[in-house]
Amino acid sequence: MPPDAQLSRRRTGVKSHQQNVATKDHKKYARGLIEQLESRVHAGPPVHATEIVSARDYLRQSDFSPASDYFSRLMQIQQRLETRSKGPSLPAAKRNYGGEAGGRWMQLQCAFDHVILSTCYEGEFNLKQGRIKISHRFNEEGRVDFVELKFLRSLQPILNGEIRKLLLVKGFLGLRKDWLAAEAFVLEVLPRELMFLFPGIFDCERSELFSWLINIGHGLISDLLEDLQTRPVNGCLPQARRNPDQLCLTAIRSDDVAWPILEKTALLQSVVEVGAPKTVLVRYLGE
Repeated sequence: MPPDAQLSRRRTGVKSHQQNVATKDHKKYARGLIEQLESRVHAGPPVHATEIVSARDYLRQSDFSPASDYFSRLMQIQQRLETRSKGPSLPAAKRNYGGEAGGRWMQLQCAFDHVILSTCYEGEFNLKQGRIKISHRFNEEGRVDFVELKFLRSLQPILNGEIRKLLLVKGFLGLRKDWLAAEAFVLEVLPRELMFLFPGIFDCERSELFSWLINIGHGLISDLLEDLQTRPVNGCLPQARRNPDQLCLTAIRSDDVAWPILEKTALLQSVVEVGAPKTVLVRYLGE
């Protein structure tokens, strides 16, 4: 038999074998698909059983070996989902929402057992422009954990990007979630930029000022819920969102962690009793 005939049969065999294995493009797509599912298992949104079936069908149709790492990783995802469905539900990872409600742009972050509501304020003082972000963190029973200020554009440029805790409940992580009274640290000298919230804020008594700082967070969440329940909320259009990972505010309706917290938070109001210059007592009124 001529040598070239034997070589010809080997080439034919290789070609036939390649027709039954996944191509480079198939592997690239499958790798991205599996990695996306693995990421969603940890960070959300939830992976549905139909997606697992669809991914497995793709692997089979693309001639992936049943012994390949792709099938193994897909099986691990399925087993993790089955384990979660049998056990108690775990809190979802951090979610980030944004949009307009109550005439103001809001950002809401939800993670495990709390939410953080952030809004921005801007103004002018002595011909200088300023802009700040005020954030309220509320626990799963709607109680405040802290009120925070971030200098986006300070009247003193050296402070740009700095963060100040205006009020911080002492040891809030270890308190009962439905506490009625708690001590809190407060900033002794408050930033001048707070006048962007209310021009006469520094004419108020400190007890009234800190009560108001807490309660504007409760009030904004009340406005947010009212807006979500009565009309569509602006902010869902892709071009209106600078952060591609940010969900629109209307998606909060289906958030099993955030929505109950918001409902409780919207019903609460607090009063503050001033003690020493750097401490106060926060009390919640009857629900």
